[in-house]
Amino acid sequence: METIQQAPKSNIFTRILNFYKVSAPNYDSTVPQSKFKNIRLATFISATCGYALYYVCRLSMNIVRKPIVDDGLFTETELGIIGSCLFFVYAVGKMANGFLADRCNARRFMATGLLLTAIVNLILGFTNMFLVFAVLWGLNGWFQSMGAPAGVVSLNRWYDNKDRGTYYGFWSASHNIGEAITFITVAALVGFAGWRWGMIGAGLVGLVGFVMLLMFMRDTPQSMGFMLAEKTASADKNPKEETEDYNKAQMMVLKNPAIWILAIGSAFMYISRYAVNSWGVFYLEAQKGYSNLDASMMISVSSICGIVGTVFSGLISDKLFRGSRNVPALVCGLMNTAALCLFLLVPGRHLWLDITAMVLFGLGIGVLICFLGGLMAVDIAPKAAAGAALGVVGIASYMGAGLQDIMNGILIEGHKTVVNGVDVYDFTVVNWFWIGSALLSTVLTALVWNAKRDDQ
Repeated sequence: METIQQAPKSNIFTRILNFYKVSAPNYDSTVPQSKFKNIRLATFISATCGYALYYVCRLSMNIVRKPIVDDGLFTETELGIIGSCLFFVYAVGKMANGFLADRCNARRFMATGLLLTAIVNLILGFTNMFLVFAVLWGLNGWFQSMGAPAGVVSLNRWYDNKDRGTYYGFWSASHNIGEAITFITVAALVGFAGWRWGMIGAGLVGLVGFVMLLMFMRDTPQSMGFMLAEKTASADKNPKEETEDYNKAQMMVLKNPAIWILAIGSAFMYISRYAVNSWGVFYLEAQKGYSNLDASMMISVSSICGIVGTVFSGLISDKLFRGSRNVPALVCGLMNTAALCLFLLVPGRHLWLDITAMVLFGLGIGVLICFLGGLMAVDIAPKAAAGAALGVVGIASYMGAGLQDIMNGILIEGHKTVVNGVDVYDFTVVNWFWIGSALLSTVLTALVWNAKRDDQ
């Protein structure tokens, strides 16, 4: 009797595992080899656009913070706690889902994450409870962490060494595209219909992305009848030797102080990045008197400029600095700090000055996300442990992002006074928190100027 009852459970579990397995090779495919580039390009574009729409479902909360406070639904501190739930869960999920994505059907894995994050946004458009917001936004962090690993795995499967770097640069700009879409479309919805429709609209955008991924993205070239010419470095090793090599390389990463310094530097950079992304609209509304739509459009300028910085970051370091990331990272770190000083320390409302600050901030952050957010650590890590290096930097980065949300919420609410029924904010401490984080990031990055890869 027990066997009969347990069989369906086992069968369901097996079906789920089989559903997410890497697609089996299909070398008898009727798809002609001439179609390879078209299918690969469709997969690349859909993965890039799909991850951009992940960001719409991640940043929607940033647009609705001030309207939520104005409605009296949550305080600034509560919003900071809600926002941090996503970042802390995302930090852990990014590493865990990175290991899973290597073993999964990238198309189905990425589409599932986008579907679930879209559903979370839709639900939050209909609720008022703080606990529900915090729990669901935390779950959203896990679903969000399914996007980047699946996108990188897809790039790795479809592009060999000579093309992968170029396309990785373009794919990395997807988050900037998503930010720009969010700060324009979601802000427009909030302006016309209120914050609830901002969340619902983000959810609907996510559903469109889910359908797009299923229609145009493909899992592996082999499942379509194609074969990459590239041969893996470990092809001639037995599984035991290969496992020992990976273990040794990953332990070297954990023992490398330069990688940990870069990780902490990235954490401070992410504090300044997400301070602007998460609280920039709130700051412009509360401190400088911009409307929600105008403030969102201004923050979108940094996202658009970030696309330029990210796409050209590798080209700049390779062509102008012979593969060295140190000089452009230092320049962009100082640019990031200067942009925040211009944005935060100049009193009053100056449209073109604020836009200029966002242009400089976007360009600097765009390069730093690529370099400090992973590439510099990969450069000095053993080749067999690139994923481990990215995991160390990723966890530190999003822990920093989560801490800034809590700190900013507490600091903003703690320096608020009510004058004639109107909330008045003193952002002095907040300003120096943002600027100090950017400066510390720059100093820490400079400390590993002479770090080299240790392949021994």
